[in-house]
Amino acid sequence: MSSVTHPPVTHPPVASGYDPAFVSMVLDDALAHCARVYGIGGLQGTGKSTLSAQVADLAKTRGLHVEVLSIDDFYLDHDQRLQLARDVHPLLATRGPPGTHDLPLACSVIDALRDGGATQLPRFDKISDRRLPLTQWPRARAADLVILEGWFLKTPAERAPALVEPLNAVESDEDIEGVWRLHCNDALGRDYPALWQRIDRLLWLQGPGFEVVPEWRWQQEVTLQAANPDRIAMTRPQVDRFVQFFERVSRQALQTLPHIAERTIQIDADRRPIAI
Repeated sequence: MSSVTHPPVTHPPVASGYDPAFVSMVLDDALAHCARVYGIGGLQGTGKSTLSAQVADLAKTRGLHVEVLSIDDFYLDHDQRLQLARDVHPLLATRGPPGTHDLPLACSVIDALRDGGATQLPRFDKISDRRLPLTQWPRARAADLVILEGWFLKTPAERAPALVEPLNAVESDEDIEGVWRLHCNDALGRDYPALWQRIDRLLWLQGPGFEVVPEWRWQQEVTLQAANPDRIAMTRPQVDRFVQFFERVSRQALQTLPHIAERTIQIDADRRPIAI
C-alpha cells in the first residue's frame, strides 16, 4: 500500500505557460494529422488546461477557432453522485474517478462541435462541487479544432485480480470489499470507450510518477483559492485524501498510455518537457 509523500515545493514554469515553441509543436501536431478532436492527457496538475488554452490562443493568431473542453466539465452533478453513493458505494459521492461523468453529454457536445454545429458548453464549479446552471453555460460556435483535456483519457481498465490489493488508505479503510474500485474499473472498461473513440489523436504528458501529484494538485488548489478569495477551497489534508481517489487509475495511465497515445511527451517534476 502506497503512502502520500510531499516532494519539495517548486515553482514550475508552467504556471506562466509552456514554452511557445512547445505550444507551436502541439498545435502543429494536431493540424498535421488532421485531427478534429485532439486529446491532451496528463495526471492532475500536469498543466493540461494551461497548455490547451495556449494552443487555442496560438491557433487564433493563425485564423483558426479552437474550442477547449475538459473532462472535468462533464462531472455528474452533486445530487446525481449522491444517488450513486446510496445505490452503489459511498465513495461515489466524490467527483473525478471513472463512473462520475456524464458521458452522453460529453459525446453529444463533442459531436456537435466536431460536426460544425453550435452548442452550449457545460461548466462545473469545483468549489461548490456542482454543475453550473444551463443559463451560465457559454455558447460555442463551430470549431476548426476541438481539444479535450483530461487526466485519464483513453486509459484502459485493469484486470480484475489487480483490484484485490488496496493501494492506499482510502481503498483499505473505506472500500474494504473493493466495491467502489470494481465499479470504477467496470465503468472505465464499459462506458468510456464511446468517448475515447471520438478522440482522433492523443498527446500524453508523462510525468515522473504519481508521487508528484499531491504537490501538483495542491498548487492547483492554491491557485483556485487565490482566484476565489471569498470562497473556501480544500485544505492540504483534504487534497492529500482527494488524490487517493485517483491513484489507481493514475498509475494505470502512467503504465499504459505511453503505448496507447499517438504522441508521448516526458515532463519532469517542474513540468518541463524533457523528451519529445
